[in-house]
Amino acid sequence: MSPLTAAFDDHARHTPEAPALIWRGTSVPYGELGALAGVFQERLRHLGGHRAAPVCVPARRTPETLALLVAALRDGRPVLLPSAELGADTLRELTAGAGIDRVLTAEPAYDAPGGLGVETIVPRPDAPAVPEGTGLLLTTSGSTGTPKVVPLPLDAVGRFISWAAEHFGLGPDTAVLNYAPLNFDLCLLEVWTTLAVGGRVVLVDPDRATDGAHLRELISAHDIHLVQGVPLLYRLLTEGADPAEPLKSVRHVVLTGDAVPPRLLARLPGLFPDASFANVYGCTETNDSLILDAGPLLPGDPETAGPLPLGRPLPGVRALVLGEDGQPLDGPGTGELLVHTPFQAHGYLDPARGADRFVRRADADGPRVWFRSGDLVRRTADGTLHLVGRTDFQVKVRGVRISLEEVEQTLLAHPEVADAVVVTVPDEAAGKRLQALVRRTPGSALHVLALREHCARRLARTAIPSDIRVVDAALPKGPTGKNDRAAVGDVRRLKG
Repeated sequence: MSPLTAAFDDHARHTPEAPALIWRGTSVPYGELGALAGVFQERLRHLGGHRAAPVCVPARRTPETLALLVAALRDGRPVLLPSAELGADTLRELTAGAGIDRVLTAEPAYDAPGGLGVETIVPRPDAPAVPEGTGLLLTTSGSTGTPKVVPLPLDAVGRFISWAAEHFGLGPDTAVLNYAPLNFDLCLLEVWTTLAVGGRVVLVDPDRATDGAHLRELISAHDIHLVQGVPLLYRLLTEGADPAEPLKSVRHVVLTGDAVPPRLLARLPGLFPDASFANVYGCTETNDSLILDAGPLLPGDPETAGPLPLGRPLPGVRALVLGEDGQPLDGPGTGELLVHTPFQAHGYLDPARGADRFVRRADADGPRVWFRSGDLVRRTADGTLHLVGRTDFQVKVRGVRISLEEVEQTLLAHPEVADAVVVTVPDEAAGKRLQALVRRTPGSALHVLALREHCARRLARTAIPSDIRVVDAALPKGPTGKNDRAAVGDVRRLKG
């Protein structure tokens, strides 16, 4: 039986009146959600074909979609869970490439609960088989082409649920905010772990996901115990927040997805005065790998503070740091991070797409499959890992290696900078040069000269962007809230 549904079904039988979901102000009890999943099971069985055949369910954040997912997993059907925002052609290509012949959508349960939309897909004849024991098939971002499919083994998901529930103290009396889209691996904590322990999942309405006041009201009204999110969520929560109305119910704040700018980090202790903070690092392919349990954060000086460390490996996780020669570093140093976790996929669904990411190599205890993260990290003498940047965001300018993300963090340390992105453009003399696009804080008169002086005090001369543009408009973002470098392009074309 699937660890994603076994404990949920137990709660539906023994505590049917307990709230499982909070959706648009309405409570959905475990018994009601379980019954709706039962209706969907009957619909699935009437579709014909092999009972355990995989299906595709676009990740719409609704109680009906969650009931459909429970139904499929109860029947042992692996579920491809792509973004609901994918274009129709990309969705069909992704589904056909995974060997799946049906895209299912759960209709809103107004008059006829359990309505099921079915679109038939012709699978690719050479599509790889879904590995036995797979539960969810998540996808990568697809920023470099068609998303890769990541089959998550049920036993790996079960191990993660056990760790997360114990580490964050989740149980029947706890409520967790679900801010991440259902296709994100963050939902293994926000949704699936919470349902496994009998807690309440407070679903954020996607239509109000950028309304900071609404998000604060949700957290206060439903006594949220744990909040997890990328920096975008915490920026929304802090903007316009009344210092006299902190969110005191929150006991755990989980930072993930990207480095939190120091100025934003400094505002979080005031908003969450009774919370312990954790910085969590992971990839879709491996789930959470590293954690820094920071405890209660003390407000720091954003002028001197740097990003939080990534921390140390979770129980059972192994980490390698490879130097420029491709060999593991024994002590302190900087290199690419490789991880092996109890929660990871064994590879991409299409093995050919993972030849350079899932690699087999030995450590002291023998050979195992490692995931090459593509992240450049620095390990200190005490074993703590710090993120330096992406290996593919390392560039050479006049022969000097520079991290674009390090330059961005330097810009973000300025008190009047709200956001920043750095890109490279061709240069006849230097080969490449740096350009920065900076959004200043509202009401600021920040100008380029002040930024150049700020960078000159903190960066080597070769790392100071040769062209800096200051704007007031929001910078382009990708689906995870990170800056979209491709959309930014050449900042010379943008108006200041």
